Amino acid sequence: MQDSATRLVIFDCDGVLVDSEAIACRVDAEVLSALGFDIAFEEFRDRYVGISTATMCADIEARFGRSLPPDIAGRLLEAVLAAFEHELAPIPGIPEALRAIDAPRCVASSSDPPRIRRSLQVAGLLHLFEPHLFSATMVARGKPAPDIFLHAAAEMGVDPRGCTVVEDSVPGVTAARAAGMRVLGFVGGAHCGPGHAARLAAAGAELAFDDMTDLPRLLAVQGGTRP
Repeated sequence: MQDSATRLVIFDCDGVLVDSEAIACRVDAEVLSALGFDIAFEEFRDRYVGISTATMCADIEARFGRSLPPDIAGRLLEAVLAAFEHELAPIPGIPEALRAIDAPRCVASSSDPPRIRRSLQVAGLLHLFEPHLFSATMVARGKPAPDIFLHAAAEMGVDPRGCTVVEDSVPGVTAARAAGMRVLGFVGGAHCGPGHAARLAAAGAELAFDDMTDLPRLLAVQGGTRP
């Protein structure tokens, strides 16, 4: 049973529920490089994981001093989803962890709604979260602003102080802390390299872990869950 201090568990999607970040970074870098925006995979991973497509594109345009094609968001989404069909898998241990956690849960992601939904569908996880899927496109500011997490808590009817967030990125951890929520940093995704746990801790994660089957214990599973 979930401890009553955590009334809602908010999951990021990419890199927490599905092992998608390395795939998406590679594909995005390839698409952008073909358009003359040369960004290496490692730089893409370090700079853009955890933020919205709109924020990423604005930063790229500012850095390169020229505009991206007006349909770039659609191009990137199409290319990433095509790769997901053949490569995407759930984070190991996440189905077991979800079965062991009886607190209400939802998704709060920087990705667009079609990508969130299809990612979870391909990974066999959609039925475990639908309809509680929240995207940065639903709020004024994406991560590292707290808007998406505050929106998710409000929609789920839970005080932010009763929420625990599971995040894999510095912008995500920063956003959750700004929302006044407890944050656990997950570093078991394929994109997480040496030093990532320390970066999440520096951003405000209570702790970092790399085995999703540990999550129920880390959420302090004891006592009962109050609605």
